[in-house]
Amino acid sequence: MTSEGNTENTTPVDVVVIGAGQAGLSAAYYLRRFGLEPETGFVVFDRSFGPGGAWQHRWPSLTLNTVNGLHDLPGSAFSDAVDTGSGEVPASSAVPAYYGAYEKEFDLPVHRPVQVTVVCNRGERLRVETDTGVYSARGLINATGTWEHPFVPWYPGAARFRGQQLHTKDYRDAEQFRGRHVLVVGGGISAVQLLDEISFVTTTTWVTRREPVWRDEEFTPEFGRTVIAAVEDRVRHGLPPGSVVSVTGLPVTPMIRAAREREVLDRLPMFAEITETGVRWPDGTTLDVDVILWCTGFRSSLDHLAPLGLRNPGGGITMTGRLATQVAADPRIHLVGYGPSASTIGANRAGRAAARELVDHLTTGAAAL
Repeated sequence: MTSEGNTENTTPVDVVVIGAGQAGLSAAYYLRRFGLEPETGFVVFDRSFGPGGAWQHRWPSLTLNTVNGLHDLPGSAFSDAVDTGSGEVPASSAVPAYYGAYEKEFDLPVHRPVQVTVVCNRGERLRVETDTGVYSARGLINATGTWEHPFVPWYPGAARFRGQQLHTKDYRDAEQFRGRHVLVVGGGISAVQLLDEISFVTTTTWVTRREPVWRDEEFTPEFGRTVIAAVEDRVRHGLPPGSVVSVTGLPVTPMIRAAREREVLDRLPMFAEITETGVRWPDGTTLDVDVILWCTGFRSSLDHLAPLGLRNPGGGITMTGRLATQVAADPRIHLVGYGPSASTIGANRAGRAAARELVDHLTTGAAAL
């Protein structure tokens, strides 16, 4: 379906896929199934040096036993590429091995390391500028995820804190904190996992903005659909994606029960400001800490799409399409891994929907010429 009209030093292609994590590989797999050929019909860019998406950067203690929500890519089982007999295998090595094997099995050549710097509108085509060349595309599937965009909320006094401040993205292992009091900030699954690990080697304090909601009952498919629907409704109305944990609650696992017995999960409300030596609450209570570990999540990595003007005044992007992957203002652009497709299983389904809808859109557009 590649059309004419490319300019000098610009490579024409039907679809550019940005990101080769779960969402990007799923989209590429289905683009090929729906008739597009690699390199001429679609091209995949990834900023990392090797396969694995964000998984290759996760902390070593995150194993196949402790990882939350690892799912097979379409057409190939994880267990076929990686020995899952030992659950103690680090996810940071197992998942990259799986993704690498997947790319080879389905002949999905990924250009890496390639940084997409900016995407601009050029009439019927999109101009995709990278640090290795410029591409002219008829459609775009953005699957950049969130790992490269950690979020740390602003609090008064943060700049004067004399201790160490880190984000989940910077975490390696608990030993780095031995002998220091660690304040863990955040109410998500990662916050609880890291709090538990660190509490075995040093003293900790846990603070969250909201009271944690614990979920003892089984996470059924029906409940999962309810959660996805709630997140999807937000992006269809142009609101920024909400936290999935705010809808699901925190699952009560054996690790959680053990941490409760050790009184590790005695949560405090959010502080009001940061001091030179710690934090201060609204009532004047203070706490000295050595480390503030911000487990406060990530935001979608979409800065390279800024020239397209996709965001609403409130910061969200109005989405449409079967699984809310299509940008309502520009049907040539799909965001996979944004909003309801942020989970690994959601990314698989969204990759297929985005590929199908985009190929149909391009085919319809070509037929109309």
